[in-house]
Amino acid sequence: MFNAITHSAIYVLDQDEALDFYVGKLGLEVNADVDFGVMRWLTVSVPGHPERQILLEKPGPPAMSEETAQQVRELVTKGATSGWLILTTDDCRKTYETLKSQGVEFTEEPTERPYGIDCGLRDPFGNRIRFTQLKA
Repeated sequence: MFNAITHSAIYVLDQDEALDFYVGKLGLEVNADVDFGVMRWLTVSVPGHPERQILLEKPGPPAMSEETAQQVRELVTKGATSGWLILTTDDCRKTYETLKSQGVEFTEEPTERPYGIDCGLRDPFGNRIRFTQLKA
């Protein structure tokens, strides 16, 4: 049946601010930035891995009515949309220090886990992000 997941989506309230965060701070790269008139298709991925893209989706038409979009924006603002990203890194502590020096706010410092070292943060819109240094 299926053989890959190519795209996942998270809601963002401002796609330019999302670009600044995901590309400018986290170091992801833009795969697509297309203006379709009724919407902007904006995807990012880990550098060198365009086969797995994250759609930075602004709630609104054509996917939903303006009334529904307003409700979704309110939920996003509260951090209640359950958007999640889990990334991996070769050095969790170094990545943490680099991002912290760029002003990224963390919800959890690097912590030893049974599977490796990981930490947590939120993007400017409340989406939860974790990155992990997996045990070898």
